[in-house]
Amino acid sequence: MSQGFESTDNTLQADGVALARIAAVCGTPCYVYSSGQLDRNVERLKTALRRALPASNQPLIAFACKANSNLGVLNHLAGLGLGADVVSGGELVRAQAAGIDPARIVFSGVGKSDEDIEYAIRAHVAQINIESAPELERVVAIAQQLGITARVAFRLNPDVDAQTHAKITTGKEDNKFGLPAEVITPLYRQAAHTSFIDVQGLSVHIGSQLTTLAPFREAFSKIASFARQLAAEGLPLRSLDLGGGLGIVYDREQAPCLDGYAELIRELISPLGVKIILEPGRLLVGDAGLLLARVTYIKKTKTRQYMVLDAGMNDLVRPALYEAWHEIRPVVDSAAPPEMYDVVGPVCETGDTFARDRALPPLLAGDLLAIMNAGAYGFAMASRYNTRPLPAEVMTRNGHFRVIRHRENIRDILEEEAIPAW
Repeated sequence: MSQGFESTDNTLQADGVALARIAAVCGTPCYVYSSGQLDRNVERLKTALRRALPASNQPLIAFACKANSNLGVLNHLAGLGLGADVVSGGELVRAQAAGIDPARIVFSGVGKSDEDIEYAIRAHVAQINIESAPELERVVAIAQQLGITARVAFRLNPDVDAQTHAKITTGKEDNKFGLPAEVITPLYRQAAHTSFIDVQGLSVHIGSQLTTLAPFREAFSKIASFARQLAAEGLPLRSLDLGGGLGIVYDREQAPCLDGYAELIRELISPLGVKIILEPGRLLVGDAGLLLARVTYIKKTKTRQYMVLDAGMNDLVRPALYEAWHEIRPVVDSAAPPEMYDVVGPVCETGDTFARDRALPPLLAGDLLAIMNAGAYGFAMASRYNTRPLPAEVMTRNGHFRVIRHRENIRDILEEEAIPAW
């Protein structure tokens, strides 16, 4: 049985399931996730780590839920032995509902509310990554009030340029995330001597969609050096959370070398003898998902030819938000000479554009297209803009598919609202 997305008999399939069959049952737009590709991506990362690191110190792989938080996806990854990195109370609830042990959950994020912190402490998560002095005060106060020990780590801002899109870089000095070493040091000392606080170590995360290893080397070197300084003071140091950020190939990027990444961890982090935590997101789910859409109209003007889809920027916002490039494939292969199209959605925004001047075979209204590599930050960032119901989500496996989120309808949206009686 084929795994991932492949063309068979000139028709694009997911784990042996024809996408046309999914569209006929579930409608479009619709997100489709290949469990076979998820398996393959997790195994690639684990294999690289096994080659580089001893069996006694294999990292906790805490999947970054923000990339794709569907319960079906999280449960599948939990079955592969993964934990979770969450950045909200809602994601923590999702991770637990999907069957992930809170002891394998890391709570990150720069703006945790009191409710978030209380829930994390009550759940006994692996660690709460502290991002500011006021946040530490909140965690201490809530832990003492509850009488429950909170495990914490401190997020280092290493001032490293991740060489990625400005909106997804998180490790520069002028980014809102983390703290410099000189600020963490006194907070770390304070926390190490505070009741109901158990200091675990440090965390770092410099950005998303990194395809070269140089920024990781710089960040890992800085966190390792800082960790040695803390340990030399006799302060507790049990874990280093190295974040995520490994990218995928959307267009012509060079895929990051997982063996090289694992070797960096072996060289720079493993000698410290601490528990290692990784937070991959996009790497595991990005190419395991696509957005299935149908052509609504072909519109020609004097200067452009538009392919108008039934999917819009509310369904997949990455092209509008990040100028992101996604491969667009007809579900049925065609040998016809390509034409140039602007591929757009129905949303009332010029920014509702998936691609400009894209070469595609001639298509007609009703034909199906797949927007590839949409498994990360696709549905997770979807909205109801223009009162457009959220799409369905489907998972495939070994020739079968299951709906893991039902398509919304207008009634679902209206039932959440009310007209005031006055």
